[in-house]
Amino acid sequence: MRAWIIDKDEDGRPTMVLREVEPPPLGPADVRVRVEAIGVNRADLLQVRGLYPAPPGVDPRIPGLEYAGTVEEVGARVQLHKVGDRVMGLVPGASYAEQVGTTEREAIPVPAGMDAVQAAAVPEDFMTAYRAMFLEGGLQPGQWVLIRPATAGVGLAGVQLTRALGARSLGTSRSEERLQEAVRRGLDVPLLEGAGPLPERVLQATGGEGAAVILDMLGGAAFADNLASLRLEGSLVMIGRMTPGTGELDPGQMLMRRLRIRGMTMRAQPLEERIRIARIFHERLAPLFGTGRLQPMVSLVHAFEDALQAHRDMLDNKHLGKIVLRVRQG
Repeated sequence: MRAWIIDKDEDGRPTMVLREVEPPPLGPADVRVRVEAIGVNRADLLQVRGLYPAPPGVDPRIPGLEYAGTVEEVGARVQLHKVGDRVMGLVPGASYAEQVGTTEREAIPVPAGMDAVQAAAVPEDFMTAYRAMFLEGGLQPGQWVLIRPATAGVGLAGVQLTRALGARSLGTSRSEERLQEAVRRGLDVPLLEGAGPLPERVLQATGGEGAAVILDMLGGAAFADNLASLRLEGSLVMIGRMTPGTGELDPGQMLMRRLRIRGMTMRAQPLEERIRIARIFHERLAPLFGTGRLQPMVSLVHAFEDALQAHRDMLDNKHLGKIVLRVRQG
């Protein structure tokens, strides 16, 4: 099979090259999937640069966390899937390939009416946002969630999930144009970064209460504003660090306002937790795509052979939603 392999160019800079490699191994509880589309994530770019290594046991040469395709072979003990089933999902790595191997319980059936390109745009963003806001943060219907930024892929998924599941959203961005696109996708209150003290605007929008949950991808200098924007007994869930710097933690504020801070990653977690999240997605969220209450967010589609251009487009922020690689096989 063909796969994109992390390498260096003639000047010693990190890059990827398309090569022939052996197919992934197939264990007795695994399925081998013929990949038809691949979601591109910033984690892929970081891995190519050597800044986000694959976890132990995963082929470190091949980046990629997200796929959609068709089951072409099953292990001897597989019960949930059969050859020909359409599946999608997350893997700890090596999805930039024409075949992916995964445990049967992590492979999620593609919702009816969704093609492979759309399916590849779903797992990372929607599973991350749902886990962060509702499982880790405990967001409930009617409560306010602050999403920073609301215009990233996970943020836009969070906006949709908030609307579909009965909560209310505030969201930030540095771009007014992108914020308005988030509004069209369901954002209740857009908040332009730098247009005034954020905690004051959050309190004003929520009737003086503050956000019950904050989904934060900024980290760094955003930390202080996040804590000040939480309501009593609110939860800050941190899933990224897009801005530099560090924030100071006031233990007294944490104690008196009974705040919670959670850090969360999707890649570096035990197999059992990955399976749990995949099963939750299948049971709770997949039906919402079938009814149209949730929708895939495909922004750009590149051929599999053009993965380097897809990475350049992501670096240049040419997308609002997902960049997807389409795999065509003979």
